[in-house]
Amino acid sequence: MNIKEFDRVQLSFKPMQVDDEKPKQQNLSRAIDRSANERTFLAWMRAAIALMAFGVVIIRLRVVQMPVDYRQAIGWKLGLIFSLIGWVTVLISTKHYFTVRHQIDHDTYNPPDAMVLFFSFAVGLLGIGVIYSILAIALSPSSSVIPD
Repeated sequence: MNIKEFDRVQLSFKPMQVDDEKPKQQNLSRAIDRSANERTFLAWMRAAIALMAFGVVIIRLRVVQMPVDYRQAIGWKLGLIFSLIGWVTVLISTKHYFTVRHQIDHDTYNPPDAMVLFFSFAVGLLGIGVIYSILAIALSPSSSVIPD
């Protein structure tokens, strides 16, 4: 074997390197994903608390100012709906948190479009209800909101 052949053979065999960084990066990535999942869960909890609190505020405002015409007494219904949507938000977000956590642990996570659409639709309906309630109060004959 001459020197050229020896150099060619020697250059083709590089020492094997063990990549210890890959498991650490996977664990760090999983920890980051879990933290993001927890922050999302806490954001849903804040939204649920806000919805329930807004429902209580609507009911309390309706108790302070009783409507003259009881057919227009929709404030307590709207407050109840807000509180129920808040409660349902707690249940769904808790289930979603554990589902995503399981998917992160098994590397099978897919973002849920249906949940985002459901809550967007629910909050949009609540907004329409609030606007209707405000207009019903403001346009009633005994209202002092819009002067004659």
